[in-house]
Amino acid sequence: MSETTATDTREFTRPGRGAGLIDVFRRRYLLSLLVRKEVRVRYRGSALGWLWSYVKPVTQFLVFFLALGVFLRLNGSIENYAIYLFSGLITINLFSEAFSNATRSLVDNASLIRKIYLPRELFPVSSTLVAFVNFLPQAIVLMVVCLFVGWHPSAGDVLGILLGMAIIVAFAIGLGMLFGSVNVSFRDAQNFVELIILVATWLSPVLYQVSMVRDILPPWAFVIYQLNPLTAAVELFHNGFWEPTTDGAVQATANLPWFALAAFAISIVTLIFGQLVFRKLEGRFAQDL
Repeated sequence: MSETTATDTREFTRPGRGAGLIDVFRRRYLLSLLVRKEVRVRYRGSALGWLWSYVKPVTQFLVFFLALGVFLRLNGSIENYAIYLFSGLITINLFSEAFSNATRSLVDNASLIRKIYLPRELFPVSSTLVAFVNFLPQAIVLMVVCLFVGWHPSAGDVLGILLGMAIIVAFAIGLGMLFGSVNVSFRDAQNFVELIILVATWLSPVLYQVSMVRDILPPWAFVIYQLNPLTAAVELFHNGFWEPTTDGAVQATANLPWFALAAFAISIVTLIFGQLVFRKLEGRFAQDL
C-alpha cells in the first residue's frame, strides 16, 4: 500500500508549475481557442473588421513612400522602391505587433489567470500568433503586387522568407515573455517596449538600404548591425520579395545566409532566456495581478 501511494505521489506535479512552452504545444486546442477569442475581441463592434489589417500598414506605407520615396527621391535611386519599402514594413510591423501584444498579454488576461490555472505561456504565444494572422493578408497583397511586376523567386528565396518569419516569431515570443513577465509587477515594462518599437524601424534596413549603413559604420559595428535579428529578417524579405523583381540588384549583405542563421540562433537564445525568466517570475503572477 505504501509503495502504491509513493508511486502515485510521484506522478503529481506542484500546482502552478508546468513544462513551459512544451505545455503550449501539448495544449494546442487551448491555444487555438485563445487565438480565435483574441481575433474576435479585436474586431468586435468594428464596421471595417478585417480591413483594419490593411488600413494601418497601407497608411504607414503611403506616409513613408511620400516622405522618402518622393520628397527624398529614394524612389529614383532604389529600383521598385515601393516593393522594397512595403516588404520591410510588413516585417517590422509583424515584430512590433507581436512584441507589444505579448508584453501586454498577461495583464490583459488577468481575470483568467487569477481564476484558473493554464500554462501561462499560452498568453504571449497566442498574442504573437494573432499578430501573425494579421500579417498574412499583408504578405498576400505584397505577393500579388510582386507577381504583377515580374516576381520570379527561387526555392532559396522562398526558404529565406520562411526563415525570416521564424526569426521574427521566435524573437518576439522570447522578448514578449521576458518583458511580459516583468510587466506583471512593473507596468513600466510596456512603456519601455514602446520605446524599443519606436526605434526598431530605424535600426533595421526598412526605409533605407544596408549599403548606406555600411558606408557610415566601422566594420566591427556593421557586423553587429547585421547580427540584429530584425536586420536579418528584413533583408531576407527584401531578398525574397524585392530582389527577384529587379534587374539583378546586388544586396550589400554579401553573407546574408550566414548572418540569417546567426540571427536565428540569437532569436532561439532569446526565446530560451525569456522562458527562463518567465518561469522564474510566474509564481507571483496571480498575486501581482
